[in-house]
Amino acid sequence: MKQNILFISFVSVLASVSFTSCNKMLDLKPTNGVTVDVAYSTPLGYKQGFAKMYGAFALTGNQGGAGLPDISTTVIDEGNSDFLRMFWNVQELSTDEAIDNASWNGNTDAGLHDFHNMNWGAGNPMLEGLYVRSAYQILLANELIRQIGRLDERGIKGASADSIRAYIPEARFLRAFQYWVLMDCFGNPSFATEKDAVGSIMPPQKKRAELFTYIESELKDIENTLPAPRTNEYGRADKAAAWALLARMYLNAQVYTGAPRYNDAVTYAKKVIDAGYSLETNYNWLFLNDNYKCKNEFIFTINYDGQYSQNYGGTNYIVWAGSASDVGVNTVGVTGWGGNRTTKNLPNLFPDISGTADKRANFFKGSRNIEIVDRVADGYIVTKFKNLNRDGSLGYQLKDLGVGIDMPLFRLGEQYLIYAEAVLRGATNGDAATALNYVNLLRTRAYGSTSGNISSTQLTLDFLLDERGRELYWECHRRTDLVRFNKFTTSAYLWPWKGNVPNGTGVESFRNLYPLPSLEVSANKNLVQNPGY
Repeated sequence: MKQNILFISFVSVLASVSFTSCNKMLDLKPTNGVTVDVAYSTPLGYKQGFAKMYGAFALTGNQGGAGLPDISTTVIDEGNSDFLRMFWNVQELSTDEAIDNASWNGNTDAGLHDFHNMNWGAGNPMLEGLYVRSAYQILLANELIRQIGRLDERGIKGASADSIRAYIPEARFLRAFQYWVLMDCFGNPSFATEKDAVGSIMPPQKKRAELFTYIESELKDIENTLPAPRTNEYGRADKAAAWALLARMYLNAQVYTGAPRYNDAVTYAKKVIDAGYSLETNYNWLFLNDNYKCKNEFIFTINYDGQYSQNYGGTNYIVWAGSASDVGVNTVGVTGWGGNRTTKNLPNLFPDISGTADKRANFFKGSRNIEIVDRVADGYIVTKFKNLNRDGSLGYQLKDLGVGIDMPLFRLGEQYLIYAEAVLRGATNGDAATALNYVNLLRTRAYGSTSGNISSTQLTLDFLLDERGRELYWECHRRTDLVRFNKFTTSAYLWPWKGNVPNGTGVESFRNLYPLPSLEVSANKNLVQNPGY
């Protein structure tokens, strides 16, 4: 059984850090009369604030219902407000890896269909939801760090105070991660830290390159104060998580700042690789209900428990929305929601979709056509995430809730691919032989032998983009990858219904970046909308 920070009780003392989103990012107000001085008057209060900061990654709070709502918008309901559900939508549904059912939940999931059609605007509810959720999680980190600065005046000293101050590096990492989400998706968001008290200022806008520098400096500053790799509680950040985020950022630095940083990508990917991690022997175990056993490969995860962290987002959403009445491999015969499928581009990356060669191929065909003529009925089901345990038993299940699959935000396989791509793009501190070896380690696992291994002449950038698709599909990487390869908006790479055209079409290049939500721009005079919107 997994034990982690999510299951510390979230009691009413946390009301002071339960906020409602008005129309200004990071300018959010308490919804009740409990003050921070009450909430943070004891070491337990700080521990609960720390738990809520992590829990906000996996739980929706009480949005739209009775009690103390965490965040509140007029455009999305609680089920849609989970961080991973919204991040998955913007990273996957906008690409060749996923397409929504054109008639699915048109009223309750307003704006969902815009992603694959690539016709979203600044008023898209799902984009506003992700923006506000990331802002809320940044706010929680800011508030915790700010209140830790008041330990002395509250008379909390000695070992208790030392334990509480140790929360700060992890809070700064979680804040940096959410700022990376905003930088990657929206580019130029508003910005605040613990130095900016809630409601004290109209948050200024931070340009994308400036935000990159801030995140980089934060991660490097906490690099030596976070716990050593693989020594922290499962699901909590350590040095390797910071290194992994830096490696990912450096690989994309050309996009974020206009300047390549491939040597740095190699440096930090190698730090992770050399930190004692190893590949899980069975690729498919990484996405099962008991994947918390994969600590040897997982670097940082969002932890879910089917019994205690139920919501309609997270990996529950990935499993149920990606299943239907004629497929039993995801949910063991229970009718799914019949929402998300894939275009032909993803299964066509594999030598055969049955998974007898490359065992990463997890698809269900049934009576569906691989060609999506009918956007309601066609397209293969992706069965990568399964509500099953390694022994074949069913994970906890309550109607269409209860999936307890943890989501790897960073894992070793990605770091191998970062190293290889950075070398191919010109890094001088890595070498081609090592890059080839890392790729072939992934392929040896995938094939169960060296039969799928490639030669040095086959290791090209185009091959690596395809290999990232095979290794990392449906793990929230694809949009970022396609943007980096200049294939997201251009006509150089097409997939069915890209740009809302059956065979796909190129779209405007400004769509490489999502718009800042119109409600945020109208409320905050410091924000300038991204070009094109």
